[in-house]
Parts: sequence; structure tokens; C-alpha cells
Amino acid sequence: MQERYPALAYCNDGVFKAYEILLTTTRANGKILVCGNGGSAADAEHIVGELMKGFRLKRPIENSEKDFLKREFPERGELLSKKLQGAIPALSLSSSISAITAIVNDTGGDFIFAQQVYGYCKKNDAILAISTSGNSLNCVYAAMVAKLKGCPVVALTGEDGGELAKISDALINVPAKSTHRVQELHLPIYHTLCAMLEVEIFSE
Repeated sequence: MQERYPALAYCNDGVFKAYEILLTTTRANGKILVCGNGGSAADAEHIVGELMKGFRLKRPIENSEKDFLKREFPERGELLSKKLQGAIPALSLSSSISAITAIVNDTGGDFIFAQQVYGYCKKNDAILAISTSGNSLNCVYAAMVAKLKGCPVVALTGEDGGELAKISDALINVPAKSTHRVQELHLPIYHTLCAMLEVEIFSE
């Protein structure tokens, strides 16, 4: 990452701290809840896609699981056992349009992620909040509820860090201020985090 984006060396400490949190979450059978607005909502979806199936490595399921599927479902189990891949449990809070529109209608848009965190977040989970300014209220409220639930917060922001800087356990504030430049720098950061997690969890 540093070779391709030298400016991101500035973020090393934040990246490693975020990695440690997300690795601890995964090893404890927790899940990673990801939220963001607009382009950052698309990034949330992107991250979940990389975590929930193979990214750069093959992730075959356990032999015991393959054997179960073949034994219990003779007609289709073998094919299923070949197609399933190991997953790092992750969920995009930007995706559930029914829940989001209900929350917007009943309580307001600032609470779309906080309500979901309140419902989904359990012991050993973690929140990854993406906000180019660090001040997106729905992400800030989500982080506050994560603290209520006793779960760590990873924040991916622009240079200032905003309000999320004050309440995150790991802050990755890329060295840019304009929205599009921040988003351009977020992608190599989260690809690196996804690759690091995958290697640690699934590499032989």
C-alpha cells in the first residue's frame, strides 16, 4: 500500500490498530458492522463483499462441513461443498432499505445506523464507520451506540477526523480534505485491511 500510495504511510498506526480490532472481532466469532453515506455507503458494500467471500485467497470450507453436506444431501451437497467459501462475518448498515426508510420516517435520517447498531450489535462485534468529514451525524450516533453496547469503533475519515476522532478506538484519517480525494484514498486502505484479515484467518 505504501509503495503505491506513499502519502498513506501517515496512516500506518491507524491501519494496524484497526486491523488488530477487526482481527480480534473475527477470532471471537463477532461480526463487523459497516456504515457510510453516499459514496461511503458504496464503500461499505464493497468492504462487506471482500470479507464475506474469497478476496485474494481461496477459502475452502472445513472438511467436516464438506462431509456433512455430502452425507446429508447426496444430490446437491457435493456441489454446494465446492462452492461455499469461508467468510469473515460483516454486514453493511447502508443496505436494508426497508429498515432505513422506516427509521427515517419514524425518527429521522440521523438515526438510521444507530438504530441498526442497537439491534444488531452484540458482544465481540465491531463498528467500521466511514465518513469523509468524520462529522456525519448518523455515523457519529452509530459509534455512540456501539460504545453503549461495549463494542469498539474503527473510523475511516478525512484528514480532520471530525467528531468520530473523539470516540473511535482506531482512527484512519487519510491526508486529504475534499470528498472525492478522501474517497480515493479510502479504497486502498480498506483493500489492505481486507487482505490482511484474509491472510491471517485463511492462509495455510
